[in-house]
Amino acid sequence: MTNPEIDPAEYECAHVTCAEAVDVITPRDVPLGGPRAMRVRRTLPQRKRSLIGPWCFVDHFGPDEVSESGGMAVARHPHTGLATVTLLFEGEIDHIDSTGFTNTVRPAEVNLMVAGSGVSHSEFSTDETSRLHGVQLWYALPEAQRHGPAASQHHVSEVVERAGGTVRTHLGRLAGLTSPVDTRVPALAGEVTVTAGQGVDLDLEASFEHGILVDSGTLTVVVGEHRQTVAPAELAHLPVGPTSIRLEAADDEPVRAILIGGQPFEERIVMWWNFVGRSHDEIVAHREAWQAEIGVESSATVAAAADDGSYADGTIYPQFGHFPPGQPTPLPAPPLPTVRIKPRGQ
Repeated sequence: MTNPEIDPAEYECAHVTCAEAVDVITPRDVPLGGPRAMRVRRTLPQRKRSLIGPWCFVDHFGPDEVSESGGMAVARHPHTGLATVTLLFEGEIDHIDSTGFTNTVRPAEVNLMVAGSGVSHSEFSTDETSRLHGVQLWYALPEAQRHGPAASQHHVSEVVERAGGTVRTHLGRLAGLTSPVDTRVPALAGEVTVTAGQGVDLDLEASFEHGILVDSGTLTVVVGEHRQTVAPAELAHLPVGPTSIRLEAADDEPVRAILIGGQPFEERIVMWWNFVGRSHDEIVAHREAWQAEIGVESSATVAAAADDGSYADGTIYPQFGHFPPGQPTPLPAPPLPTVRIKPRGQ
């Protein structure tokens, strides 16, 4: 998914230390653009918090009637320095990317696309989709991984019955299951359902920060003696340390939530549009390459890379790969902000 809203301030958050065991982040509505804009609820990044572990972007959408929202219609667009994760509760999305990977994402499945030094992809809800509902997540790649090759994977996640509910392990290890998806860095993503009036107990990796995005129902997060209520569409943040957690549903309604986690991200990043980098100048170079590679703007630097087969830093030309013919027109990058974007941490 492309990130249409340009607000550099939201990526320039200082780390917020919370006295309580669980901190709750409320969402804000963001339009994805167009006259029939599909809207999403975004909880990361925010001024309050930029990252949870390596996770830097959390969008929650639906359930939307496609006839009213227009569904997902995101033409080819670029990414660098991150990995994208798509999880659906309802509907289907066709994915095409410049690695040659194509597939249809469905509920109970996970799509992971690692951008590395550059990738481009498109996402369209299928003609058969009448209701679209799910989440899209990004995590930042550390310096040792962010210049690597792009790759995509798809996995049908097994459901595990637990006392009080169910668990699907999409990425990482959770509830005794380990996902076969290669995330390149420690990263957890799972789906937990809690039966009305019940609770699900889960072991946690103590070195991870965790986030819990509530899709439906009102959740109570229990960490030791601390109890925190989390409403639908809110994101709860847990700092490192806890080795277990209990998720409880109210008596009158079940809960569905997405659990994410990873080790605190120690590097400072610049995040703008669909790029994650380390400096303003790097973001400028990514934008220049994308605009020139799709024929929107000219660039002597990109022309030289085309002649040589690679950019000066060794990145292979084209940075964002080749795309199948006959696809909708690629999305051009928006204008850069008038001020330099500063790298920030948590």
